[in-house]
Amino acid sequence: MPELPEVEVTRRGIAGPLAGAQVHALRLGKPLRWPLGREPGTFAGTMVGGVERRGKYLWLPLSRAGAPEGGLLLHLGMSGSLALQAEAGPPGPHDHFDLVTDRGTLRLNDPRRFGAVVWSASMEQPPAATLLSRLGPEPFDPGLTAPRFHAALKARRAPIKAVLLAGDAVVGAGNIYACEALFEAGIHPALRADRLSLPRADRLLAAVRRTLARALALGGSTLRDFTDVHGASGAYQAEAAVYGREGQPCPRCGAPVRRRVMAQRSTYFCASCQKR
Repeated sequence: MPELPEVEVTRRGIAGPLAGAQVHALRLGKPLRWPLGREPGTFAGTMVGGVERRGKYLWLPLSRAGAPEGGLLLHLGMSGSLALQAEAGPPGPHDHFDLVTDRGTLRLNDPRRFGAVVWSASMEQPPAATLLSRLGPEPFDPGLTAPRFHAALKARRAPIKAVLLAGDAVVGAGNIYACEALFEAGIHPALRADRLSLPRADRLLAAVRRTLARALALGGSTLRDFTDVHGASGAYQAEAAVYGREGQPCPRCGAPVRRRVMAQRSTYFCASCQKR
């Protein structure tokens, strides 16, 4: 499932080429998670502005004759990826959205169709505001201090791994990155969030930031479907310390890496290095 690093890699790949691009047409394939909310033909003649990211959502602002005209909120779902093609061929069976511009065609490929493309008058109005309101602070936001993060954890009695996945204390730590950050911080994934001390919360926040930064540098992770806008796969999964390494030796202590299912997700950890 594309997480924050993969979505940010995608944003960086399309932001430059699409800035100032004029939209010729918008095409929809099979229905995605939510309806578009506007007739596809009304997008012709609009211009794409600076692409933004919030959590795992991308926002493509649109204007017409210099006046704002809402924008498109995109989510890659469980298996989606965006490609920017200079000359796009006919859409395949899993190509469910095309934004045809004078800079190329932005195409969403989503085999499982959990992704979404939704029009909104602005990010501050529904439906965009409703969807984005559920998100916690961005991991690299300077305003997300260790005390603020710790306070959010103290309000949660769920296991720390589940709290990270929920995305209300901090967004972006999806399954692979939550496992890796918890390992780096030496924290057991089943430890209740409200039992983390301030120093441990500080260490975990730093680990989340380092993990996500490294994933960004490596183009994200490709476990099954994700590729960037040029079709390249991410490489972070190749250097993961515990994720996907069940039974293999822990890179720190040599004990076998364990796997257990938490919140319906596979969780990898070292019982020797990660303390409750």
